[in-house]
Amino acid sequence: MIEIKKYSHQSGHSEPRRVIRYTLFWCQSGNAEILIDENIFIMTAGQVVTITSGQFHQLKSVKGEVTALEFTLDYFCKSDNDIELIFHNGLFCHFGMNEMIAIQNPSFFTETLNVIEKEIQEQPYQYLISTHSMVELLLVEINRNKIANGDEIWKPDALFLKFLESVRDHFQDNYQVSHFANLLGTTEAKLNEISKLHTNKTAQNVIYSLTISEAKRLLLYEKLTVKEIAYQLGFNDPFYFSNFFKKHTSRSPKEYQKAVKEM
Repeated sequence: MIEIKKYSHQSGHSEPRRVIRYTLFWCQSGNAEILIDENIFIMTAGQVVTITSGQFHQLKSVKGEVTALEFTLDYFCKSDNDIELIFHNGLFCHFGMNEMIAIQNPSFFTETLNVIEKEIQEQPYQYLISTHSMVELLLVEINRNKIANGDEIWKPDALFLKFLESVRDHFQDNYQVSHFANLLGTTEAKLNEISKLHTNKTAQNVIYSLTISEAKRLLLYEKLTVKEIAYQLGFNDPFYFSNFFKKHTSRSPKEYQKAVKEM
C-alpha cells in the first residue's frame, strides 16, 4: 500500500520498471539520473519528481541521497478530495508531463519522509491514517512550491480523473465514451464537457491520447510484436492500429521504436 526506499551513491535500478503505484522521488543531496518513459532527467538536490502509476521508470544512477515514496491509489484516494489532490497542478500526470520541481524547504521534505519511513517500519496504532496525512502534507508542499515557481493553479475535477483511470483500466476492451459514461454514472455530454475544460479535447480524443501513451510504453519496454500490442490495446486489426499510431505520432510503430532507441 505504501513503501519507502532509499538510494545512496549507487547504480539504481538494473532496468526500466513499471510499478502500478504512484511514485515520488526526492533528491536530498547530490544528483540522480532518472529515465521516465522515453525521457531522461537529471534530478539535483532539493528537487522532487512525481511518476504516475503505470509509467515506466528507471533510476539509472545516484550520486547522492535519493528517497522513493510509493503508494497505491486505493491507499491514498479515500474521497474525491484525495483524488483531486493527487493530480492537482499536474502531479502524477496521466499524460506523461513529468517535471523536476524545486522545493524551497528541503528539510521539511526530508524530515517528513523520515517520519513516514519510521511509521511504516514500526506500524503503530493507526499508522496508515498518520502516513496518509503526511503524504497529503508533502503533496500540498509540492503544490505550494509549483505556485511559488510561477505555475498556474490547475485544479482537476474528480470525475475527470476517474474517467482517466477507467480508460487506463480498460484499454483492451476498446470501450466507447458512452460506455465509460455508464460505468461512471454520468453522461457522454458531461464527459465531453469536463474533457474540454481540462484538456481542450473531446472525451474520445482523451481516450486516443492515453492509448497512444500506452502504445509507446509497450513498444519501448515490452517484448511484444506490433500485432500483440494492437490486440492488447483493443484493436482487432493490427494494420488499423499501425495507421492509428502513425496518424497521431507521424511515425509507424516500428519507426518510433527505432528512433527512440537510437536517441
